[in-house]
Amino acid sequence: MRTIAQILEESTTIAIVGLSTKPDRASHEVGAYLQQHGYRILPVNPQYAGETILGEPVFATLQDAAASLAESGQRIDIVDCFRKSEDIGPIARDAIAVGAGCLWMQLEIENQVAADLARAAGLDVVMNHCIKIEHRSLQQDA
Repeated sequence: MRTIAQILEESTTIAIVGLSTKPDRASHEVGAYLQQHGYRILPVNPQYAGETILGEPVFATLQDAAASLAESGQRIDIVDCFRKSEDIGPIARDAIAVGAGCLWMQLEIENQVAADLARAAGLDVVMNHCIKIEHRSLQQDA
């Protein structure tokens, strides 16, 4: 399994499951930060499907997001989850199905069953870590 530093260095495309349209929400702040640091974000939120968040089209599902990339031969590198711990199981299965490289659960989100499932399928797994905090820490260390 790759380290957090390796995951962030080797990734370019991040699907953010549960990205909010509200600027005061953590998911929105993290999405904007990732964009500012060169990552392509794919908002995944069925509530806002067909709209845009942070200038990117919102997808209803990970499958829809992955299909939008497949035409150009790209894939989702990280599935960043802003959902409750108990909601991660289906997201893990979808991340596996679309061939994502990493299942990332934000701060205070842990689901060991989903993590084990994703790891068994070859995905890297990060639990209970904020991708923005981790990225910023690596930038300061560089």
